[in-house]
Amino acid sequence: MVRKGLSKRERQKSLEEKIRKDPFLTDEELSEYFDVSIQTIRLDRMELGIPELRERMRSVAEGTYTRVRSLAGKEIIGELVDLDLGKKGISILEADASMAFEKTNVVRGQFIYAQAESLAIAVIDADVALIGVANIKYKQPVTAGQKLVAQAEVVRQRGNKYFVWVKIKLRMQEVFRGKFILVAMDEWEKEE
Repeated sequence: MVRKGLSKRERQKSLEEKIRKDPFLTDEELSEYFDVSIQTIRLDRMELGIPELRERMRSVAEGTYTRVRSLAGKEIIGELVDLDLGKKGISILEADASMAFEKTNVVRGQFIYAQAESLAIAVIDADVALIGVANIKYKQPVTAGQKLVAQAEVVRQRGNKYFVWVKIKLRMQEVFRGKFILVAMDEWEKEE
């Protein structure tokens, strides 16, 4: 929805509210939404004391990796920016050319799935969590250079089984959804 004809004060108030709701919006996305130049958005952010996207991501992400029990931080595909262990989490993946098919520039499905799977595992409050069942759907192609925002939510828990739904969006439009059943194994023993 384009917000034409707003005064500077109205636009800045709306800008603050929009970034508060979704701190991962780029200046480009905001300029399209408000139908103003990117420079106008940057000036508005500076006047309001709102940092640029990377700084907002960094401040949101502080401390999230230390709470993950089931994976090492480097095993999470994308950048983990929010985590409420046992409940929900958010990660962001900037798709690059190395993830895409050379001929079409379409991102390979395994990278999108890996983002969803690693986020689903990361939200589980257990030392070891494994995917038992996955029901996934790719809804729209993604190309290199696009930013994917994944949101995971634990919708139910029965014993050591967690039902986790993951939705991945590109510019507020869902491109992937996955329903996972994970099995938590608190005492992991290697078979010898």
